Amino acid sequence: MASSYSTDLKLELMVTGENSGTWGDKTNTNLNLVQQAIAGYEAVSIAGGAQTTALAMTDATLSNARNAVLEFTGTITGNQIVTIPDGIEKTYYIYNNTTGAFTVQFKTVTGTGPTFTATDKGYKIVYSDGTDVIEVPTTPADGSITSAKLATDAVITVKIADDAITSAKISAAQVTNPKLANKSITLNGVTATLGSSVTIAAGTDWQAVKTTTFTAVAGEGYFVNTNGGAFTMTLPSSPTLGDEVSFVDYAGTFDTNNLTIGRNSENIQGSAADLTVNVERAANTLVYTDGTQGWLLKVK
Repeated sequence: MASSYSTDLKLELMVTGENSGTWGDKTNTNLNLVQQAIAGYEAVSIAGGAQTTALAMTDATLSNARNAVLEFTGTITGNQIVTIPDGIEKTYYIYNNTTGAFTVQFKTVTGTGPTFTATDKGYKIVYSDGTDVIEVPTTPADGSITSAKLATDAVITVKIADDAITSAKISAAQVTNPKLANKSITLNGVTATLGSSVTIAAGTDWQAVKTTTFTAVAGEGYFVNTNGGAFTMTLPSSPTLGDEVSFVDYAGTFDTNNLTIGRNSENIQGSAADLTVNVERAANTLVYTDGTQGWLLKVK
């Protein structure tokens, strides 16, 4: 009886007494296929206009659909579909590293699957159940605390890291137990007495990768990808003292495709001129001071 092949990974299933003299080689091939399935990585170019790219799962042969990690690359000029064969059950880690504002869907040939939006250059964990590709949720379920009670002197000082909250407010209506009177709480470096009202400054709100000219928003950070060509990040209009904007050279291409920081009528480093960033892997934060110096770099 000849060998058969497993349904999911297409491993060669050898019959007792078969493959005399080649059994070891075939076993090693199977081990390599298993290794590809649990640890393999492959970058797959899907560059071009709207199209379907079919990944293969071939019997007893290293195949791109068998890899554990798939990175989609290239400049896309239309919505893309990437398919894996029907009938296989497998987990995948997917990275959409394409350039171009178009969607990328990952699915089985005849089934369905999740889609990266036109601006989502990120990651997904998915699995195929043989019929469809299903995305695994990676964010916790929403929840809230409806009531809580603290003993006298139970809370003296509490500290929360800058990036742990976006805003917090303590008001008299939220503190009803008189035993907590005159106790203080520190959040993000700001101390307030319970029963008073204070707003806590937020940390940097990092955004998805930017690939074309855009206007920055105070308090946000940007992964800037100039791999497709130089462009401009325009600073916010009408900034106020302490406003910050952060940026990072996402692809290490600022030296060849510069990022221009558009001053938007405000000075940068005391100069009425835009700032050109031409250093590979540059990363910095601009903080607004006043109408004289304008935006200053935190690190130079």
